[in-house]
Amino acid sequence: MDPEAFLDLANQVIKLKMYPYFDVAHSLLCALAVREDLGSGAQAFSRKHPLACWLSTMLVIFAGGMVANGLLGEPILAPLKNTPQLLIGTVTWYIVFYTPFDVGYKVAKFLPVKIAASAMKEIYRAKKVYDGVSHAGKLYPNAYIIMIIIGTIKGNGAGFTKLVERLVRGAWTPTAMETMQPSFYTKASLVASVIFVLDKKTDLISAPHALVYFGIVIFFVYFKLSSILLGIHDPFVPFENLFCALFLGGIWDSLAKLLGKGQPKEETKDTKKTN
Repeated sequence: MDPEAFLDLANQVIKLKMYPYFDVAHSLLCALAVREDLGSGAQAFSRKHPLACWLSTMLVIFAGGMVANGLLGEPILAPLKNTPQLLIGTVTWYIVFYTPFDVGYKVAKFLPVKIAASAMKEIYRAKKVYDGVSHAGKLYPNAYIIMIIIGTIKGNGAGFTKLVERLVRGAWTPTAMETMQPSFYTKASLVASVIFVLDKKTDLISAPHALVYFGIVIFFVYFKLSSILLGIHDPFVPFENLFCALFLGGIWDSLAKLLGKGQPKEETKDTKKTN
């Protein structure tokens, strides 16, 4: 592709309006995530506990804004003042859980629909990460770590509220902590936040901002579609394993185990001789 045409495409992507289509895709996939997390008893639960079902779905949809606002000392419920987005979330929740013969859920799960919605959600995620970094940068211009944290949470807020979201539905899962087992979306949002911070606050990245933003969008969309179509769920794992082995004690722990296995055998031989 011609460089000028590519840059023009990048500028068009960065100017995309999220409302209403990208909001619909985001809300639809969030409702699907709640239903799939409920498992086989999702339909029965939605009939018996509609309020808890709705609250947990809204918490997933608005998780990034709520958590980020809480950390920045802003009103936690402020994201809910966006009435059009709240209506979109409610309508998609109803479609996924309550349409006759479960038609809404089946259509949402239909592979072409899911692929299109997933691609749109990843574009939405890139926008959320960028907005989080920009907003934190205005409040704390020189606090790079705060910008990265807020950008990461904006990108995958649902992962950080999973414990509370399940608790709303009456399920207590204390091990469901994103800090203990971060998902790919948290890691990807973290990487994107770092890149946006470097782009905004340093001279290390010389490319135009639109190209940087477009590159993040391509990164998100590519790996999301790879997850759906090819089953590639976390491409960061090999790099994490290598890093842990080199810098977080992996090699030394392995050597300690090897040396430790040899010592008891020698001790048992010595004890047999003395006996």
